[in-house]
Amino acid sequence: MATIYIDNKPYVVKDGQNLLHACLSLGFDLPYFCWHPAMHSVGACRQCAVKQFRDEKDTKGKIVMSCMTPAAEGTRISIDDPEAMEFRASVIEWLMLSHPHDCPVCDEGGECHLQDMTVMTGHNYRRTRFPKRTHRNQDLGPFINHEMNRCIQCYRCVRFYCDYAQGRDFNVFACHHAVYFGRHRDGVLESEFSGNLIEICPTGVFTDKALKRHYTRKWDLQTAPSVCVHCGLGCNTIPGERYGALRRILNRYNGEVNGYFLCDRGRFGYEFVNSGQRVRTPLMKNNETGALEPATKGDVIERLSHILYFGANVIGIGSARASLEANFALRALVGPDRFFVFDETRRRLMATMIGILKSGPARTPSMKDVASSDAVFILGEDVANTAPMLALALRQAARQRPMQDVAKLKIPLWDDTAVREVIQGEKGPFFIAAPHATKLDDVATETYHAAGEDIARLGFAVAHELDPAAPPVPDLKEEALLLARRIALFLKGARRPLVVSGMSGTSDSLLRAAGNVAWALCKTGHDAALCFTTDECNSLGLGLLADLGDGYVSDIGKAFALAEKGKLDAIIILENDLFLREDISRVERFLEGCGHVIVIDHLFSRTTGKADIVLPAGTFAESDGTFVNNEGRAQRCFQVFVPEGDIQESWRWVRDALNAARRPIQWRTFDDVVAAMAGEMQQFEAVAEIAPPAGFRIAGQKIPRQPHRYSGRTAMHAQIDVHEPKPPDDADTPLAYSMEGFEGIPPSALVPRFWAPGWNSVQSVNKFQEEVGGPLRGDDPGKRLIEPTGGKEVPYFHEVPGAFVPRKGELLIVPLYHIFGSEELSVLSPGIAGMAPHPYLALNPFDAEGLGMNAGDEGEVVISGNTYRLPITLMASLPQGVAGLPSGLPGLRGIVFPAWAKTGRAT
Repeated sequence: MATIYIDNKPYVVKDGQNLLHACLSLGFDLPYFCWHPAMHSVGACRQCAVKQFRDEKDTKGKIVMSCMTPAAEGTRISIDDPEAMEFRASVIEWLMLSHPHDCPVCDEGGECHLQDMTVMTGHNYRRTRFPKRTHRNQDLGPFINHEMNRCIQCYRCVRFYCDYAQGRDFNVFACHHAVYFGRHRDGVLESEFSGNLIEICPTGVFTDKALKRHYTRKWDLQTAPSVCVHCGLGCNTIPGERYGALRRILNRYNGEVNGYFLCDRGRFGYEFVNSGQRVRTPLMKNNETGALEPATKGDVIERLSHILYFGANVIGIGSARASLEANFALRALVGPDRFFVFDETRRRLMATMIGILKSGPARTPSMKDVASSDAVFILGEDVANTAPMLALALRQAARQRPMQDVAKLKIPLWDDTAVREVIQGEKGPFFIAAPHATKLDDVATETYHAAGEDIARLGFAVAHELDPAAPPVPDLKEEALLLARRIALFLKGARRPLVVSGMSGTSDSLLRAAGNVAWALCKTGHDAALCFTTDECNSLGLGLLADLGDGYVSDIGKAFALAEKGKLDAIIILENDLFLREDISRVERFLEGCGHVIVIDHLFSRTTGKADIVLPAGTFAESDGTFVNNEGRAQRCFQVFVPEGDIQESWRWVRDALNAARRPIQWRTFDDVVAAMAGEMQQFEAVAEIAPPAGFRIAGQKIPRQPHRYSGRTAMHAQIDVHEPKPPDDADTPLAYSMEGFEGIPPSALVPRFWAPGWNSVQSVNKFQEEVGGPLRGDDPGKRLIEPTGGKEVPYFHEVPGAFVPRKGELLIVPLYHIFGSEELSVLSPGIAGMAPHPYLALNPFDAEGLGMNAGDEGEVVISGNTYRLPITLMASLPQGVAGLPSGLPGLRGIVFPAWAKTGRAT
């Protein structure tokens, strides 16, 4: 700790900080532009100037940039010194020389860091009368709107895009007064993190093009804390609503999870909430016509009372994209032994994953932990496409080993220019073993492309090299053995090694191999972490709910077997399109064998088309719920707005079904369901603690979802009534559908937006943190549900798979994942859909040559009796004997991977 003096008052700050970081952490208002807590200091904008004095006797001092000056013991500065204030005002003035007078029509207006800093410095009059510099704007794709005339040359955009996210198609061009930030020519930004430019830019150069299509002023958005539903990482978000439609997603800072950033799928994939494919009213099948027709809620409940009679043979199928509460409610309705989850492959993978996390000594890391790892070994996972924000954290991990050299030179880590000068692009130990090339290969020390069995064998070999007690791998090729030794050597030399694997490899052998490597590292005294990726937002939570780690078998295949015996009176399917999970013909037979099919979902799908009753469920923005991410962190999302009509949370539909079945249950509020779940299932005891209950108040007030600047509350409903309607009551949470309420800083789990006096932009998050870049006040949201067992005795897996053997006349078809297109909800957003690839069949060039096919030819592949005709794409990184199909794309859904298939030229 160090004592510094600010305007002659002493303050204690942490060692290793710069003055700007220290001042902001202490709560001072000091303007800045180029500095960012995740990207640190470059001293480009000169806006954070303060007066520094040698000692208490020095009355003259000198102007220094606080972001480039260490907060060392005894440092004396003045923020309010007249010369420093005049300097900061002059910097704003020349930064504003060519800035247009377009604040009233700028998409950034009212949430603009430049506006805030201009007011903070006192600059309020433009003296220049000369022509302004102007630029041509670029078309950067469906996500980002470009307006270069607003640029103040802070360099934040290029530092994030090129240095932090390591994108290659964006840069700074020209010099002096003509500096230009963009691409070398118009075109879609290639980085999957390009949307962060919207929040990184302190002005309106980069704005949200999706929001522009249905623009609403920022201060008119109703918001609530939420969680991203497009992968298993659980990034924290702030959805904004106006007029009953979701308008945008902003990042919600969580220091342990996503920090300051989001991937583009998480930021722009929300428009399924507004989709024309939404189920917005209850539907019942007309027995005469066979068509689904709108029905009242009362009619549906009455129909359910006849279907779910006492003694009826009813089963339920849960969902990894539904909340814990909704799944628990369905489990309570049908009984634990009649509640089924996942297809057979995913159930097996999830059971293996949970068993490893529960029984071993390796800790599952947060993304903050991932970013601080100094050696990485990825087994069988295309992280950039299945868990994009994890890939961003891994890119930071690749810098950690070289950063140790920076520390030896005593260069402060916040001095970004000096740090990068020392590192010179060097990367730390980073090994990727995957079925094909990935976007992370550019930071890899070595890559290994092979079939899943061979990747698993490499993992088992690495574990054996780390600890001879781990099982050896028989008949391992010399190349793989030498690579295993190199990987083991680097992992041994690391302080915080990390092993990454996941579900996309569709192999439990890969998961066991990853577990052996992490356990071997723990046994040899390393602080090793084991990171598994999951495919959906609540996959791990659903696995814990179904007790998969304890060997309980409850996959959909078992439900299929019951239907084949003709013993099912009804099935309730919760937020799940079975045609995406299992073979299409098998699902068809299953649904035909069920007496009544009841579907609770928010989107029409092939499954709802087979239903007798369809109940309209709320989306994440219309529901409260708990999701468990891949780390095992339970997090709460809150309802952003009340949907119209009969749409309600899934758990409420299940409660109504319970009452219809004459099994009344006392679940009036969301807290009642949480209490019942925590009381019945020990693994979820902490869920009740992740957010304050509905009765929580601060100074007798709720926390408002609407900002204090919210406008038009009467005009919004003028076509209905000239009087302002009463806001909806919220009996489930401490949040209010109003602008009235507590305006201070609430508990971190309840923060609906970041705003502070004088700080209207997203930079206001500084005021909500314990220290800048640190946890939110009161700690970051969420509770971990899984902790390592401890101890050095590890239960190694000994079942080493045999080597991959190609089949004559067949290819092994593996899934290829795409950040845009492979996830079922986000692909309903126009921007995401436009970025999704067309279906294709990927072949190794040697396999294609053997089949007499070239790139662009139409190929034919037969899987489980279904024939697919697709254009051929050559992928040299695919191993021979293995082909790839894009997962989740229209026309390719319902394929169970991996699958052996006959492939040839289309006939």
